[in-house]
Amino acid sequence: MSRRERIYLSVEEMPKYWYNVLADLPFQLDPPLNPQTREVLKPEELGAIFPQPLVEQEVTTERFIKIPKKVFDEYAVFRPSPLIRASNLEEYLETPAKIYYKYEGVSPTGSHKTNTSIPQAYYNMISGTKTLVTETGAGQWGTALSYAGLKFGLNIEVYMVKTSFEQKPMRKLIINFFGGKVSPSPSLNTEFGKKMLDIDRENPGSLGIAISEALEEVFKKDNAKYALGSVLNHVLLHQTIIGLEIKKQFEKINIKPDVIIGCHGGGSNLGGTILPFIPEKLSGEKIEFLACEPKSCPTLTEGEYRYDNGDTAGLTPLMMMYTLGKEFIPPKIHAGGLRYHGSAPIIAKLKHENMLNAIALDQEETFEAARIFSKLEGIIPAPESSHAIAGAIREAIKAKENKEEKVIVFTLSGHGLLDLTAYA
Repeated sequence: MSRRERIYLSVEEMPKYWYNVLADLPFQLDPPLNPQTREVLKPEELGAIFPQPLVEQEVTTERFIKIPKKVFDEYAVFRPSPLIRASNLEEYLETPAKIYYKYEGVSPTGSHKTNTSIPQAYYNMISGTKTLVTETGAGQWGTALSYAGLKFGLNIEVYMVKTSFEQKPMRKLIINFFGGKVSPSPSLNTEFGKKMLDIDRENPGSLGIAISEALEEVFKKDNAKYALGSVLNHVLLHQTIIGLEIKKQFEKINIKPDVIIGCHGGGSNLGGTILPFIPEKLSGEKIEFLACEPKSCPTLTEGEYRYDNGDTAGLTPLMMMYTLGKEFIPPKIHAGGLRYHGSAPIIAKLKHENMLNAIALDQEETFEAARIFSKLEGIIPAPESSHAIAGAIREAIKAKENKEEKVIVFTLSGHGLLDLTAYA
């Protein structure tokens, strides 16, 4: 076995289309509802916060969506990303399983988030948007959108969950470096932020609160739109570049995966990894999908499956999802990108239909997995990604106990070079 087994694709081999799983699911998603009337939301109502091309992508059932040339050219700066065999980890665990990871930390901002920030910025640019406002948890999405905004000439404003704003100063610097503006959330910039601070001056913030602040800003600005880094159908669509590349890379070595793993916060990394394999699962192939989330924010494992808002103020459409409740304030875990109270409707439906398994892991287990992986494989993972590593280790140990030669693959959604204080 080569200790440097890496499966690369050339730029020419990179997928030219995103995959839309809505074309193949054997069930329909429950429609989003208007938060005021609770009636089925009309697509045009989304036009207040999203540009028309993204609204169309949100609802289309077309199987493949062509990647625009300008987006493809920006992807080609860092894609295709490598698929790497974790041979040292295999030896350490003494497992018969083969473990591979898709490394998304090679992007300009160090995570998979750039896969959707670039097309979102592009579609907003061609639609006449001047300013994009967003939220961010650990800062990966905020940095990715700031980078994309720089590429397509957009002003970027970011509301960053206050806990992460204080814990991760380097993320703020990168947002500023790429021309973005970042504020801690809850903030004094918005009426909702002021309301939250009046209730509790020490409010640590949440993604739900930050989304509410971002939307309030959009509604009071001209030529401004909102950008979301996870949850929505068009976001998961853009992220399928991950799973499509994985499929091509495994085809190169004539291997098929048995277990496909991703960490879970809102669902973009997980969805981007597993959705391109849905047709194989529907055709009868034995592929297991595994979502790994933190016990401190156990959305899929302990949340209720019901309609809920995506934000705390109740401004967003009601979506059918697994939710801990829009008022949920998570503890100050270091995996800030996984602190969301809800889940992507697509991911929630797959879980509800028993096509996806989910486990919740505590912080100690995930950080130990990250330490082991760093020392053996030479990459310090983002704390979010360490949940997927811990899940892969569990699966590899299970394969050892059952004497099964399984193929396990997970997405290492980002590097942790700006998260060293968490490890300290």
